[in-house]
Amino acid sequence: MIERRAFIGTAALALLATAAPGLATGEGMEDTLYGLIGQMMAAPGKRAELVAILREGTGAMPGNLLYLIAEDMADPDAIWITEVWASKDDHAASLALPAVQAAIDRGRPLIAGFGVRAETSPVGYAG
Repeated sequence: MIERRAFIGTAALALLATAAPGLATGEGMEDTLYGLIGQMMAAPGKRAELVAILREGTGAMPGNLLYLIAEDMADPDAIWITEVWASKDDHAASLALPAVQAAIDRGRPLIAGFGVRAETSPVGYAG
C-alpha cells in the first residue's frame, strides 16, 4: 500500500508536469525554485466555499508557476494546496498582494486548522 504522503507528492508532480511542461523536463530550471505542499482543514461543511475563495484570490501572482488546490478524497473538510514559485522571495511577496490579502481575510473564518505542511525544492519530473 502506498503511503498517503508519497501519493500526494507523486500526484502533485504529475499535475505539475501537465501544468508547467518546462518544469517537467527541467528545461530552464534554476536552483531558486521554491515549493510548498500543505493541507488545510475547512470548518465542517465549508470546504467548497473555502476553495472558491482561494481560487478567486490566487489568479495573478508574479513568480507563481503553479497553484493547485485539490479536495482530499478521504476527508470531506480537507484540501491540499501545492505551490511552485520561481523563488522563495516571490512567494513571500505574494502574501502582500491585495487579492491575496482579501482571500486571506475572507477565508480565515472558514479555516478550522492546518495539517501537514512541507517546503520543497522542485527539481523536475520524470515519467
